[in-house]
Amino acid sequence: MKRTNGRLIVLVASVAVAAVALGGVLAYQKDPQAGSADAAPLPTQSSTPTPGQSKTPTGTPVTPSATPSTTPSKTPTSAPPTSTGPTTVKLTVSSLPKGRAPQVPYLVDREIRGGAGSPAKVPGSTMIYAVGRLDPYALAIVGKGDDGTELIRFDGYSSDVRRTPGVSSLVTTDDQSGAAYAAARTSSRGAATKGGIVYAESGGSVQSLKVPDGWNTEVLAFVNGTVFYRSGATENGAWNLYSWRPGAAKAQTEKVASPTAVSQDGRIAASASLINDSGSCSTVSEIATGKQLWRTCDNWINGFTPDGATAIGGPAYGDGYCDLEQAALDAKGGRLIREWQGCFHQIRAEDDQHLLIVAVASGGGGDPGTKSAIIRCNISTGRCELATAITTDIALNLGS
Repeated sequence: MKRTNGRLIVLVASVAVAAVALGGVLAYQKDPQAGSADAAPLPTQSSTPTPGQSKTPTGTPVTPSATPSTTPSKTPTSAPPTSTGPTTVKLTVSSLPKGRAPQVPYLVDREIRGGAGSPAKVPGSTMIYAVGRLDPYALAIVGKGDDGTELIRFDGYSSDVRRTPGVSSLVTTDDQSGAAYAAARTSSRGAATKGGIVYAESGGSVQSLKVPDGWNTEVLAFVNGTVFYRSGATENGAWNLYSWRPGAAKAQTEKVASPTAVSQDGRIAASASLINDSGSCSTVSEIATGKQLWRTCDNWINGFTPDGATAIGGPAYGDGYCDLEQAALDAKGGRLIREWQGCFHQIRAEDDQHLLIVAVASGGGGDPGTKSAIIRCNISTGRCELATAITTDIALNLGS
């Protein structure tokens, strides 16, 4: 589907991956070919998961009082990322070697895995749009009724489930100590209407900010104790970028228009500077000054690595069942570092050097036998590996 400035329910496109069931892993290695991925495994790292908090959470309701904890600020990398090997990497997912499981929250079927915590099954049977973790809880945006959504917070151990109606976007802090989410108001038929609410949750406290005049309100990042969100002044107008310190009576308008992503240090943001029937252009700018650092009309930038050194995203024109490429670019100057070619539904950074991608292994486009997997790709070398088994007809989703 061609991208527009219409209502974006977070990760809906990636959930269209829908469907893939646990299958076998092809853990053998093929010799690298010109222009293709080197199938050698990524550098070995510990496969021991981070232990979750053992204490079972209580069902005591949270109250809007405490100030959310902050994520430590990171010094941006000044030097551009180094790289070796071919810039363009053509992937054959079924030939990739097996690697460790994703080290961030992710969804397989209806089970949230990864991050700090034990696997937790999402209650109910409605569609799951987004997932994350808020220590010691699991979070999921799920469908409600014919057109609605809600955020559920649960612990995986008890029947204690808290529901927040209307939530359609979710982000969490890097250390899983905080979460921000937004309810964009909709009509009884699911159409966007004016008004929304932005929430910030951390340390057992929930605070909220009403956005009475905003359209299509969506959270983008929760960093250094600040929530960044976007909202439009009109139904079909461009988004504005706002920053809000939980507890403050109002948000601050930033000097970045049509934002699509904010870096984890809150220093830079990507924008959709042009969208038409032929494609799109993205601009990366400094948030504090609004200064445009660079622009590309070859890629749609929708994220950054944690250190802010690498911008990531898909093709400038998205149309059809999947994106045919995913790219990593130098966030300082826009140089293309790596481009992976295949059939992809979702991408996010796992750390400063590795990207996780939901990739189709075979089938697709409505084929009930579609096979998919979450893969891990190294920005510096271009090499990729399987982070999950290749599955058939089970939903895969990368968490916030």
